[in-house]
Amino acid sequence: MSRVGKYPVEVPAGVQVSVADGFFKAKGKLGELTVPVSRHVEVKIEGSNVSVAPVGRRSRENWTMWGTTRALIANTVKGVSDGFSKGLEIQGTGFRAAVQGSNLVMNLGFSHDVVYPIPEGIKITTPRPTAIVVEGNDKQRVGQVALDIRSFRKPEPYKGKGVRYETEVLRRKEGKKK
Repeated sequence: MSRVGKYPVEVPAGVQVSVADGFFKAKGKLGELTVPVSRHVEVKIEGSNVSVAPVGRRSRENWTMWGTTRALIANTVKGVSDGFSKGLEIQGTGFRAAVQGSNLVMNLGFSHDVVYPIPEGIKITTPRPTAIVVEGNDKQRVGQVALDIRSFRKPEPYKGKGVRYETEVLRRKEGKKK
C-alpha cells in the first residue's frame, strides 16, 4: 500500500481543478499546470479534496504510480497557489550575479561573463550580488533552472568557491600538508 498515495490532496480556495482525457489540470493565481495521469490510477475530485486510487488488481505498476501521481498532483496544486522557490549562494572573491533584462549575468572567475537566458515561466531575482532566487509555479522547472545555474561553477571542496544551494552543506577537504 502506498503511504503517500492514500492521503487526499487538499485544494485551497482559489484553485480550480479538473480531470479530463488522462490529464489533471489545476488553475490558480500563479497560472495553469497540467499533469498526465497514468492509466494505472484513478483520480477523483470530491469537494475540496483530490484522491488517487490504483485501478484494478494489486500490481507493482499500479502501486508505484499511485504514490507518484499523488505527489505530482500535490506539487501542481501547490505550484499554482503558492509557487516554488530555490535559493542559490555564490561564494568566491569577485563572484557576483545580476539580472540584466531577460538574462542572468554571472561573473564566476572565468575570463568572460556567464550569460544565462531566463526561461519562460521562471522568475529570477538577485537580492544581493552573491544571492540568486529562482521562482516559478512548476517544481521540476524551478529545480532544473537552479541546477543549470549551479552547474556553471559547482562548489569546490578545498576553498568552497562556486555556486551552491542555500541549504547545501559542503564537505570541505584539508589542503596539502607541509
